[in-house]
Amino acid sequence: MLPTDYGPATDLNHLYGTLRPQPLIDLEELNMYYRGQVNEVRGEDTVARLSLKLQQAYRTLPFKAFLMGHPGVGKTTEVSRLLERVKDQHVGVRLIIATELNPASFKVFDVLLLMLVRLAEDANRMQALPLEGILSEHLVSDIKQWFGTEQVKKSRTETTAVGVEAGAGVKGDSLWAGLFGLFASAKAEMKYAADRTTATVAYRLQRLPDLVDLCNRLIDVCSQTMLKKTGQEWLLVVEDLDKTGISPEQLQELFIQYGTVFQNLRVNMIFTIPVWLAYSPEASRLPFERHMIHDTPVYDRKHGSHENGRAAVQAVLEARVSPSLFAEGQMTRLIVASGGNLRDLFALVLDAGEGARARNPTATEIGPDDAQAAINKMRREYRMKLGQSPYDAHPIPYAEKSARLLAVYGGVPDSDIPDPVLYSLLRGRAIQEFNGDGWFGVHPLVVDILKEQKHLEPQDPGGTD
Repeated sequence: MLPTDYGPATDLNHLYGTLRPQPLIDLEELNMYYRGQVNEVRGEDTVARLSLKLQQAYRTLPFKAFLMGHPGVGKTTEVSRLLERVKDQHVGVRLIIATELNPASFKVFDVLLLMLVRLAEDANRMQALPLEGILSEHLVSDIKQWFGTEQVKKSRTETTAVGVEAGAGVKGDSLWAGLFGLFASAKAEMKYAADRTTATVAYRLQRLPDLVDLCNRLIDVCSQTMLKKTGQEWLLVVEDLDKTGISPEQLQELFIQYGTVFQNLRVNMIFTIPVWLAYSPEASRLPFERHMIHDTPVYDRKHGSHENGRAAVQAVLEARVSPSLFAEGQMTRLIVASGGNLRDLFALVLDAGEGARARNPTATEIGPDDAQAAINKMRREYRMKLGQSPYDAHPIPYAEKSARLLAVYGGVPDSDIPDPVLYSLLRGRAIQEFNGDGWFGVHPLVVDILKEQKHLEPQDPGGTD
């Protein structure tokens, strides 16, 4: 929870409190810190479009979609906006893959199990679990059997102690009470098991159809109860699939090889995915429609100052930090250096503020040297991303990357044609996508790098100068 009681930071010692990078989850945070100007310059309010589609799908066929955007662009915050807009018709269940599963090793059955467990937990919390009836009895029995009949011997690394959360909120003699102990054990394994045996993985993949059936049966009984109780439908939101540690192979396996698994689930679903996946060779095989949260421009197509974009980002920053903490021109410098990416901007301001206090414990503002030091540090991070990436299917020489960066910078017409070079640069955030009609730009920090390497002239616009 952010310290919303204190509003914008008015001294450098309190920057950490209001610039924590956590997304805006609850309504209080959203009202305190969200600023709608960013959507006015992105070309489209993606949340408004998704809200309309969910409303149209209500009580008809489930709506399923991908939500894309660079890390730090604000996808999780936009999901919070979406859930608030559709709350009269939909109940959101948010599944955070990077924290609820092991991001380095999860499989499709882990995602399905997490959906089953979290839906049951949220339905129980909202008193929407059917506590009696033959359908519920058979479902509970079959779920127990799915867990109980697994004969594969687990390795010791999979064995994890289960806490007392196992039936939290469920009466000990109720139909569902015993299941929550199994669910707690399953959640622990999904999060902490790092080296399942090949036999375990193969066995569970073989049983995928049964797990899909169990998910659908749980969805059906919980949906019927929720509709009768509140008139709402369930909406599962699977987030953080763009986090570091989740490989392209994992995502391609999830949505290309096993895409029909999610197509067959009878529930509304939204998955947040990385931008590069939409430009990969497998993009045409993705099972759902894609919706983009674009970057916020700080430069226009011709490398002139994008004043509306900068003003929108500044409005977001000023909700958290008083302008009095910046020497003249330094807030704008940091906004430009961030490329409009809010997570990068918060990191830059925090770093510059810490630098100011380290230089002078009594400092009251971020000066030019503090801002420059923070910009230099983040530029080095972007330079490292331009090298060989473990996530590239095949090595891509920097010569190819720099040639594409210069083509994008120069507005060469075919520079936006998807290929491994483009989506490698998108993954590293060296290239950004703007304004609804899909034009690309080179991040200002990367423009600086191209200047340092003599690929661009010192006077060329578009950098952090």
